[in-house]
Amino acid sequence: MVDHPRARKLADRIKVIVAQMLDTRIKDPRLGFVTITDVRVTGDLQNASVFYTVYGSDEERAGTAAALESAKGVIRSEVGKQTGIRLTPTIEFHLDSVPETAAHLDAALIEARRRDAELAALREGKGFAGDADPYRHREDEESEE
Repeated sequence: MVDHPRARKLADRIKVIVAQMLDTRIKDPRLGFVTITDVRVTGDLQNASVFYTVYGSDEERAGTAAALESAKGVIRSEVGKQTGIRLTPTIEFHLDSVPETAAHLDAALIEARRRDAELAALREGKGFAGDADPYRHREDEESEE
């Protein structure tokens, strides 16, 4: 997918507008602690996908998703007013899976460190099965002659 400069600029602007709207104008009690992580706009500037994370439980995530869905029209009209483009893009909200992926990767790294420590403990005091350096060297060849 080609990254169009105009689409990227519009995505950055939409990200700021949506974050400001959620902070100041949207007063839905279902709205939790939301962070807008990314916005992607299609090359034709017709669709904008807004990715967000919610700090809290699954119930708070569901409530936030419902609040964002109900505020979608207000947010889209404000995006149209502030960007001044001819056709305002449709807005879709998507829950970002980055925190869950990061937690999974952290768990995998912790497990890898634990296994490395186990191997280091097993390796302690052990020697090589053969010579420490099994390769021939020039000095050895000269001494044999």
